[in-house]
Amino acid sequence: MSSYEEGFKLLDEKFGNGKDNVIALATIAREPNNDGIPRPVVRGVDAYYEDGVFYVTTHRRSNKMQQIDKNPEVSIASCSEMFTASGIGENLGWVLDPKNANLRNKLRTAFAPWYDSVNNEKDENCCILAIRLTKGTLNINHWEKLYHMDFVNKTDMENGGVF
Repeated sequence: MSSYEEGFKLLDEKFGNGKDNVIALATIAREPNNDGIPRPVVRGVDAYYEDGVFYVTTHRRSNKMQQIDKNPEVSIASCSEMFTASGIGENLGWVLDPKNANLRNKLRTAFAPWYDSVNNEKDENCCILAIRLTKGTLNINHWEKLYHMDFVNKTDMENGGVF
């Protein structure tokens, strides 16, 4: 088994299997700072993980979705599991769109304790955000083993790039 395959399997063990994961999601603000430099914006979100993608229920008009509309490049982090990654954010559309039925059921199950109290599914702006991972590093036991993963090419990276 390659290092990438080991790391990918560990991600599934840590984040998959229907878990509700709290991750930090960073986007780029729509307006630069006073010096014209892009500003990062970070917030905690509940996310469901499956096969290299984190899914979040949100509102199409939220700041994060407006920022992703302008620049789909995002980063995520999980402090509890020491995982950082970059990815591409994609609005999958209304949660009640028939194409989202299977995924919606998984999200409702994972987020069952709070899903109905924060999501108005009748509002067509209630949507699913997919965060498709591109590169990431999983840190096991405080630097005992690092998995630098290239999710696009499904291989490991020697130096981990920017992580």
